[in-house]
Amino acid sequence: MERNTSSKSDLPPGFRFHPTDEELIMFYLKNQAKSKPCPVSIIPEVDIYKFDPWQLPDKAEFGENEWYFFSPRDRKYPNGVRPNRATVSGYWKATGTDKAIHSGSKYVGVKKALVFYNGRPPKGVKTNWIMHEYRLSDSHKQIKKHNGSMRLDDWVLCRIYKKKNSAEKILDHKVEESNTQIDRVGYSNDDSESQELLKFPKTGSYSRLLELDYMGPVSHLLNENTYISSFDFPNTIANTGIEDVEKLQLGDIPYNYSTESGNFQVNQNGILMNPM
Repeated sequence: MERNTSSKSDLPPGFRFHPTDEELIMFYLKNQAKSKPCPVSIIPEVDIYKFDPWQLPDKAEFGENEWYFFSPRDRKYPNGVRPNRATVSGYWKATGTDKAIHSGSKYVGVKKALVFYNGRPPKGVKTNWIMHEYRLSDSHKQIKKHNGSMRLDDWVLCRIYKKKNSAEKILDHKVEESNTQIDRVGYSNDDSESQELLKFPKTGSYSRLLELDYMGPVSHLLNENTYISSFDFPNTIANTGIEDVEKLQLGDIPYNYSTESGNFQVNQNGILMNPM
């Protein structure tokens, strides 16, 4: 069985392969059954039942999260019409109902969903590997053509992927959120942008700023080893209209006042003294 010889380098930049069910039937499976070239030769011919599903991505020509194959189907019994779906380590089991595929008003194919089980029936263990099998609506003609042989039909088109469990979905969601937050962080040497990052929200008093921890602990402003300390307090007190500045408490300083010098002394009781 020959595989397609196309390579990823032959594909145009930005190429994505997301065909609809109708397109898979009309432009790929029909052409394959009639030995005509497909629009893009990226679906290889592989007997998927000779491999376990986790081995198939290496057999694919194209795909990252889902992989497409043209595969023959063999009979399970010499005179029956049931396909043999056993693989090396398990088997594919049909689930749900078949979906009829139409092109316009014309019935053109069938889509069947299958799940892979490890082991042998009826004690197989269900996995997260899923297959969508597409076959032509006139596949019964192929059955008659191959009557007397183990070949059920020449080609079906199989789309295989691994469904993520809940833990994997949560992990991917967290990684995506983390990457989004990192993308939103801007790093710049521009002084204007740096100043924007350093802006503090306005509050009602200096004590409130201390509570919000925007200006660090009080120990950064007051020296514990001395009774009298000085600190710069720019843009804090202006036009207060208060005559007795010596008795003004730190918690009573309005945020939107400032002085020209901005230099005050504070004693050990936290009382503002005369300007320096």
